[in-house]
Amino acid sequence: MRMIREILRLFHSSGLSIHKISKATGASRGAVTDYIQRAKAANLTWPLPAEFDDETKLEQRLFPLKTKQKNARPQPDCNYMHQELRKKGVTRIQLWTEYLEEHPDGYSQSQFCDIYNRWAANVDISMRQEHKAGEKAFSDFAGTTFPITNPHTGEIRQAHLFVCTMGASSYTFAKLFESENTEAWCTGHSDAFSYFGGVPEIVVPDNPKPVVTKANRYEPDINPSFSHMANHYEVAVIPARVRKPKDKAVVEAAVGVATRWILAVLRKQTFFSLPEANNAVALLLEKLNEKPFKKLPGSRKSKFEAIDKPALKPLPKVPFEFAHIKKVKVHIDYHIEYDGLFYSVPYQYRGESVEVRATFGTIEIYRDGNRIASHARGFIKGKAFTLRDHMPKGHRQLLDWTPERITCWAQKIGPSTAELIQTILAKYKYPQQGFRSCLGILNFEKSYGKERLESACQHALTIRSSSYKSIKSILDTGLDKRPLREKPLQLKIVHSNIRGAISFQSTNKGEEQC
Repeated sequence: MRMIREILRLFHSSGLSIHKISKATGASRGAVTDYIQRAKAANLTWPLPAEFDDETKLEQRLFPLKTKQKNARPQPDCNYMHQELRKKGVTRIQLWTEYLEEHPDGYSQSQFCDIYNRWAANVDISMRQEHKAGEKAFSDFAGTTFPITNPHTGEIRQAHLFVCTMGASSYTFAKLFESENTEAWCTGHSDAFSYFGGVPEIVVPDNPKPVVTKANRYEPDINPSFSHMANHYEVAVIPARVRKPKDKAVVEAAVGVATRWILAVLRKQTFFSLPEANNAVALLLEKLNEKPFKKLPGSRKSKFEAIDKPALKPLPKVPFEFAHIKKVKVHIDYHIEYDGLFYSVPYQYRGESVEVRATFGTIEIYRDGNRIASHARGFIKGKAFTLRDHMPKGHRQLLDWTPERITCWAQKIGPSTAELIQTILAKYKYPQQGFRSCLGILNFEKSYGKERLESACQHALTIRSSSYKSIKSILDTGLDKRPLREKPLQLKIVHSNIRGAISFQSTNKGEEQC
């Protein structure tokens, strides 16, 4: 229509010939002649009346028969097409085939699709994207935070709004968290799936470190804890590309809507706890999902129940529990360290790298995807948790010994041996630390007999050397066969310059009197 307007302008206003108008507009001389004659037949002059600003009216005036024939064809139901295209397996060709079955004299395939495209161009961009039912859920945190006031100190901390929305229906879930850490991302998705009553096939989150440890366009590295959550729900994770907001345009729009209809509405209220604020968020969230669309029939909730909900996978039977996942190395004592505590693994894995999955109540240790150990989680720093089955045979035998049992064995050998063993056990804060030395000394009975071991212990007590190495040296060198040295006499020193206790007692009495 714009070319026809230009032809009429050049002919009536500029007075150009048909040949020059053809060169100026690029239309053939036959077409220029046809348009001018049609305008004369329709009694159109230049400038055109204001009512012909609408190109449809101009077309109807110039081509009455064509317009009448065009309008006589049954029009496609674009809104119905829009809803059906969201369902799995539904294509435009299939809808066009069904349209022709009902209206054999209808539009061709290209015209049918062109009519729908023109209709869809007038719908909001967030609703124009063609997402399959139950296929994708998009997630992100809102940039605007929400203040939570401490009722005792008045301190204000900022809560963060997590938003997750279904692609086909834009049905939205929102919840406040203390931070945007990995636990918040995982728990947020778990709560969203529970709110939806099912699980989509794909999750499209943003690219923060709690979700993507290393961004890559082709193979991003997913955070192990987030990957654990995805495996629990059997959902695929396809993060949005960096600096490509159109990849998650649905949730970008949902974040904006949630900010306006939830955070902005609650901005003048004061909340003293996160649960209290989340209760208010939940009430406004229901209103948001039930709010009617402006350019489409229904609401987010009605679209969700009709399109997304029937296509969602069922929730797993076991509830999700967040787990911190970390790679550590097994120490030489077949224990791993996590959060300041020590947990045993089978001793065959000492020196190996393993994966720790820590929930609130348990510690699970994996090697190559196989669980090799499990412990109840402790909370006393420095404490060690050791399972008997994880210990080597020699260590398990050592575990059977007690201080009383070792002392009783030593008493059967002799009093000096018993005294030496008690001295060794008393040196340590925990008697178990001296068990090896004691058992090594007592086992000398097998090689040297009770008498020599008792004599060696007596010599060791004399020189005040209570250790396994001292006893071994005495027995190896035969010092136990030699007689003990007599203790030198300690003579009492008597001298006139040395004052006795009486002198100090009298002085003290004098000081007290002063």
